[in-house]
Amino acid sequence: MSTINPVQFLQQVRTEVSKVVWPTRREVLLTTVMVFILSALAATFFSLVDMVIRTGLHYIIGG
Repeated sequence: MSTINPVQFLQQVRTEVSKVVWPTRREVLLTTVMVFILSALAATFFSLVDMVIRTGLHYIIGG
């Protein structure tokens, strides 16, 4: 196992971080809004499925 100089390590980290393509403010805003919309849709879908299953069980079991 080779050892690396801390200064070399920090230089390599800085080089790698400079290669990162950071999202723009608009991209971050759009993806955040999309996450909220899709989360709301998923919550609505699963709520409806839950109501259907609950109603079906109510009729099957009779309560």
